[in-house]
Amino acid sequence: MITTVDIKKFKKALEERKEQIEKNLKNIQEEMNSLRGVDLNDEADYASISTDRLIEDALTTKQQKELKEIDEALKKIENGTYGICEMCEEAISIERLQVKPQAKYCIVCREIIEKNRQKE
Repeated sequence: MITTVDIKKFKKALEERKEQIEKNLKNIQEEMNSLRGVDLNDEADYASISTDRLIEDALTTKQQKELKEIDEALKKIENGTYGICEMCEEAISIERLQVKPQAKYCIVCREIIEKNRQKE
């Protein structure tokens, strides 16, 4: 059972992670903006910058997804539904929340979702 103290800890962890992601996204954007003004001397420069942009795009997408999950978890804390599995509506274990405070699903339901994705 999740206590009020646990929820406060998870909220603090979520808010700190959110702040870090927002800082990361800002830094990535600033770096991308600075690369736009760079003169490319040869194909190697172009390939290097193209690879950097692909990596940054992937990181940005992943971090934006995590940011959305964190925002959803913070809303659940506010409305009193935090720690409840979105699939079976059972409590998510505290151990799972300690690993991933923005978890939407309990372990069993998460495994079901993963197995269904592998079949696709």
